[in-house]
Amino acid sequence: MMMFLQNTVPPVGPTPDQVFDTYFRDVINKTWGNISPLYRLDSFDYTILIVYFLLLGVLAIYGGYRIKQVVDFWRYRRIKPEPKAFFTENELPHITVQLPLFNEMYVVERLLKAVTGIDYPREKFEIQVLDDSTDETQALARRTVEDYARCGLDIRYIHRTDRTGYKAGALENGLKTAKGELVAIFDADFVPKSDCLRKLVHFFTDSMVGCAQMRWSHINGAYNLLTRVQTIMLDGHFVVEQTVRNRTGGFFNFNGTAGIWRRRAIEMSGGWQHDTLTEDTDLSFRAQLMGWRFVYLLDEDAPAEIPVDINAFKVQQQRWAKGVMQVGIKLYKRIWAAPLPMRVKLEMFFRLTGNISYPLMILVSFLQFPLLLVRYNQGFYNLLAFDVPLLFFSTISVVFFYGTGVWYLDERRTKRLLHLPVVMAIGIGLAFSNARAVLEAIVGFKTEFARTPKYRVEAATDETWKKKKYKRKGGWLPLLELGFALYFLCAILYAAHFRMVLTIPFLSLFLFGYAYMGTMSLLQTASAKRLQAFWRPLALSRRS
Repeated sequence: MMMFLQNTVPPVGPTPDQVFDTYFRDVINKTWGNISPLYRLDSFDYTILIVYFLLLGVLAIYGGYRIKQVVDFWRYRRIKPEPKAFFTENELPHITVQLPLFNEMYVVERLLKAVTGIDYPREKFEIQVLDDSTDETQALARRTVEDYARCGLDIRYIHRTDRTGYKAGALENGLKTAKGELVAIFDADFVPKSDCLRKLVHFFTDSMVGCAQMRWSHINGAYNLLTRVQTIMLDGHFVVEQTVRNRTGGFFNFNGTAGIWRRRAIEMSGGWQHDTLTEDTDLSFRAQLMGWRFVYLLDEDAPAEIPVDINAFKVQQQRWAKGVMQVGIKLYKRIWAAPLPMRVKLEMFFRLTGNISYPLMILVSFLQFPLLLVRYNQGFYNLLAFDVPLLFFSTISVVFFYGTGVWYLDERRTKRLLHLPVVMAIGIGLAFSNARAVLEAIVGFKTEFARTPKYRVEAATDETWKKKKYKRKGGWLPLLELGFALYFLCAILYAAHFRMVLTIPFLSLFLFGYAYMGTMSLLQTASAKRLQAFWRPLALSRRS
């Protein structure tokens, strides 16, 4: 017994592990130094670190999901959908093309010119112009429709004075008199190609196909920095997300335009409903829960105009962020209870909750300066051990995701890949406007459907849009964005003073994102006010 107790007495002095750990930390500190002049890990420090790593951990989970999508895309990219059969010319089904409009005076003629030029048998082709406009668009659209009707086209102008349901209400109203068993939809900013219906229609030889959609392409994608960034963002969605969801047997959402619906699928799934801001996503998931199959054509595109001014871009992103969150709140219990594979349910969870990253991004932004005070007290070793894996999944995954879209679509991809840091920065800059939208959805705060203004900007040298109306104002959020830009400027100056050089590129993304959003919003809001003062007397004179 005495021998046993003697053998269990701990040895005097440090263990070999402790010696190694002390030596290793000493080497690290001599090499890298204690970056912060303070070295005291108190309760405040622990609180900052715990909250930071929890937030970064959640963002890393969503980043891991993005990386999985990238892997799945390269795995399934060659598995292209094929129609079950092909209609003969006499068997082609009747199609109604619906064109929802609201104050689109600059693009309505371009839209109608493209749609009336679609190659499809005229006796099986109907066009509905669903116009809720309150300005000059009414007269222009009506006159243009009458001109095409005199040429023998089956085209109708339908105007509503009551905008109940906004776009969803207009589409629902049009269905009451639509002749087609299939319904194609194109928004006002689209210029569909002449063969678009023939590319899509043969998939409906399968009686269970409820919807088929093309990828969006971009008429003015190279116009300015904002449109170049939007192009990369949209391509990430349309190349990676939509392709992976469709080809792996998951749910993907119709994007509101550039596609065809089977009318019966719309009606059997509950029709167009307008209790969310993304009626297209809502109907898509309800239809797929009913068993309807969707088809996505990655390699066929429908050109469209994208916003050239920052406030219109922010409004569009807010509507999408809020609408998707509303759909998640509305449908996820039904999705979870449905007899679906667990991978599909998890996919839908990430899809419908992904925008929660914006409020989290604001918290991560706010913590950056306190982290400079406390995080590097522990030396460079812990930075590698903890931050790098989480930052890889939460940040570098964005590069892989959007880089995949660029790589797949663009042969001259090198120049566009250099825009990826700007894409990340502007994604950060959207945090306040999109976080507001997400929180409004969570608390159930209802807002109107805010359309995205279109100006018919096609040529790289076109500056006429700056003098056109429909400009949107930025509200008070730009001031908050500029406040955070100043916050990050101070953080960068602090980091530079104490030679924390490795943090400066990361902090610069936040600085540029918030500064760009805030500055451009204020400049374009000032321009909008001047234009409003110019257009108001003209509008009053027309009414009188």
